[in-house]
Amino acid sequence: MRPEEVGVSEEERAVLEGHLSVEAALRGRSREVFAIYIRQERTDQETARLQRLAKGQGVPVERVPSERITELAGGVSHGGVLGLVGARRYLALEELLAGKHMAAGLAAGAPFIAMLDGVEDPFNFGQCVRALYAAGADGLVIPPRNWTTAAGVVARASAGMSELMPTAVSTAPEAAAFLRAQGLVVACTADRADTIELYQADLCRPLFLVIGGERRGITRSFLDQADLLLRIPYGRHLDASLGTTAATAVLAFEVLRQRRNGTQMNADGHG
Repeated sequence: MRPEEVGVSEEERAVLEGHLSVEAALRGRSREVFAIYIRQERTDQETARLQRLAKGQGVPVERVPSERITELAGGVSHGGVLGLVGARRYLALEELLAGKHMAAGLAAGAPFIAMLDGVEDPFNFGQCVRALYAAGADGLVIPPRNWTTAAGVVARASAGMSELMPTAVSTAPEAAAFLRAQGLVVACTADRADTIELYQADLCRPLFLVIGGERRGITRSFLDQADLLLRIPYGRHLDASLGTTAATAVLAFEVLRQRRNGTQMNADGHG
């Protein structure tokens, strides 16, 4: 099957590269998988598992020459596996709070929803999603944007986790208003005087954590309305803050640490 034969426009389809990305698309069921292409010479357990999964979902698998893989791929790190897929399907905000999407053992009635707002580089975006998913975030909110053309980069950078992460589309103010009404605390990182050090904040509460991009951070008007402003403490003076991907990992895994340890804080955010 050629890409133009799937019956959808070029804008509505994408190519995922690597067995992790393709397998995640099949397992996540968040987009239609039209066909999977595997290099003829590739024979290993990962390939066999992918073929079984595809067969179970009725997705055609084609063994093709290396030249065909190169022709379709956007990069060189595909490992001989590509997936021709449709547009990502997103959830409604209320669906992110549904029990079936909660990370087992971490939610316990206190959802952890994150938003990446203003992260424009698709590789950085994928790395952020990877950290959030690995740390047990229950869902992700992203601003309205067509990521279809960068779907392959995002999936590859996230090791397929972008395909597994329950994701909704909304603006930050709309998501904050809805989630706050559901009892979530709206938290952001900020470089200003009224912040709480990350390790002193209560992150065991229902949490909506908004993370801004490096170039276009969170707007001042949104920060002014946030319930909790956080700062990441550094071990020495730095003229520049951490990059978004590193900061996301630090924030997400502190949420995980507190919830696994059952850390409890006082109402003012201090232990």
